[in-house]
Amino acid sequence: MAKITFIGAGSLGFTRGLVKDILTFSGLKDATFSLTDVNTERLGFSKQAVEKIIQLGQYPAKVEVTTDRKEALKGADAVIITILASPVSVWRGDIEIPKKYGVDTNIGDTRSASGVFRALRTIPVMLDICRDIERYCPQAIVLNYTNPMAMLCRAIQRMTSVRLVGLCHSVQGTAEMLARWLGADMKEITYLCAGINHQAWFIEYRWKGKDAYPLLREKILKTRKIYNEEIVRNEMFLHLDYYVTESSGHNSEYNWWFRKRPDLIKKYCTKGTGWNPGVYAYILKGYLAREKSWKQQYKEWLAKLDTSYLQRSHEFAAYIINAVLVGEPFVFNGNVANTGLITNLPEKACVEVPVLADRRGFNPLYVGPLPPQCAALNNINIYVEEMAVESALTGEPKLTFQAIAFDPLTASVLSLREIKKMVKEMFQWNQPYLPQFKKVDF
Repeated sequence: MAKITFIGAGSLGFTRGLVKDILTFSGLKDATFSLTDVNTERLGFSKQAVEKIIQLGQYPAKVEVTTDRKEALKGADAVIITILASPVSVWRGDIEIPKKYGVDTNIGDTRSASGVFRALRTIPVMLDICRDIERYCPQAIVLNYTNPMAMLCRAIQRMTSVRLVGLCHSVQGTAEMLARWLGADMKEITYLCAGINHQAWFIEYRWKGKDAYPLLREKILKTRKIYNEEIVRNEMFLHLDYYVTESSGHNSEYNWWFRKRPDLIKKYCTKGTGWNPGVYAYILKGYLAREKSWKQQYKEWLAKLDTSYLQRSHEFAAYIINAVLVGEPFVFNGNVANTGLITNLPEKACVEVPVLADRRGFNPLYVGPLPPQCAALNNINIYVEEMAVESALTGEPKLTFQAIAFDPLTASVLSLREIKKMVKEMFQWNQPYLPQFKKVDF
């Protein structure tokens, strides 16, 4: 009987979805789910959801709930992390302060100034969690869904011995989207995708064994609906020749090309049929809108929950846990340390590559060099992440400024002096959540 611990179980969408997926595997149907969170109200809702999923599926599984993280971790075979280290009232400063200076942010949880400050707040919390894992369940596999993915995984991989991989749904989501555009069955698609989180590249994308890129390029150029669905990413593909993971809104934050002027934002980032074209503060606005309504919405979801919900999704976590604990091998894209896997990206940086999961654990697969245009953009973002992680670990604020000074979006809008002023204001806003920075003077 497997014990699977959810840290940040009050992240309702992740918890209910991943529990539902895990229970679809026969070798995991009797799992014990240990849910923990600092928010007791949201934790209670997660408990109700998991209990109802178990009841509907008539599974011999169990659920236990505690606010004591150490108790939740004792004896765990797998740990899933989905935390938010600070409230929305703090996170909004990551978005709103840069906007005052002309840096227009769409999501703000992965890169740019907003992603760096989220990393500064979250890295100490994640390291505390991982030290508890080292003590109470050192053999457990650890699956991280919390952003900023690359910076958090890099800090954990550098400072702890936990068996960690970072997970994101953008690889399989993008692969399925491209197949839909082509009119292809996913069973006929093969691909090789590698790079960094939210900016991995489909180095190969084949349909029935043949290169599908020429047909994809034709579809994008000739079909307005397809072009409009992912304007930013389609522009990147048409000019850089390889398709990138994650939404257009996210990707517009990771480069110089789309958000540095209002006219470019209007042209590329405010239209489209995809879920996130790139409008300002997209997720923040959604969080703020749901602050008063989430309880009622969740109660309504629970009331309507039936067996139709119990279908397995394309999220990797359940497949990985089944591979390691039950022994059915599974290949997925995960975030791991670059131990010579991508030869033209920095050693030990966090990269996203194919990984084989089996009873041995995580076995990353060799990729080789990325196309130079892809590696160039990855490398710039990696070095920003490296400086930010070093700053979070050492409490050196100047490194935070220098990381943000090299961020492509910020640098396309502001001078060095303007960046310094903005970063100091962001430090002041975040001060209660950054105890590692004893003095902010640079």
